[in-house]
Amino acid sequence: MIIRISLLLVLASLPVFLLVEVLLWLAVPGLPGVLTALATAMLLGGFVALIIAGLWGVGKIIVRAALNYFSAKQRIQRRLWFALVKQDQAKRLFYFKTRQLKYFNELSRKRLLKLNNRKHIRALSKAIDKELLSIKTKLPGTTYQQLQQDHARYRNRQDIEALLTLQQKISTLV
Repeated sequence: MIIRISLLLVLASLPVFLLVEVLLWLAVPGLPGVLTALATAMLLGGFVALIIAGLWGVGKIIVRAALNYFSAKQRIQRRLWFALVKQDQAKRLFYFKTRQLKYFNELSRKRLLKLNNRKHIRALSKAIDKELLSIKTKLPGTTYQQLQQDHARYRNRQDIEALLTLQQKISTLV
């Protein structure tokens, strides 16, 4: 409504300005000055009313938005979103914690397996050494040297299968 009034004031001031031009062209004294002041007041009033209507509309929008933001429904909605985000965050944290635990458990398992393999290789190596010493006198020197070199090479490479085959080979030589 206010916008219509302001637009009517602006549009009504335009014919008054045209009338002032016609009166100036006809050289009518005094009346053009009064009509110019009237037309200017109408134009200014229209623009002021338009600005006031715009400010009033913006103010109403701001008040509605603030009331809507602080309404009970919106507060409950924000709390729900907060709880959902926290739940999602907890799920992701649980997932990554379990992955981390699995990773560290796997590392620990591999480390223990490696230590256990070394222990068995040492025990197997000692058994091979004992068997070699026990049959040293029964074997030719080159064969004994070859078996000792194979034993040292397999032990340094940590090759369990080769050490087992070497032990079986030594057992068959006895």
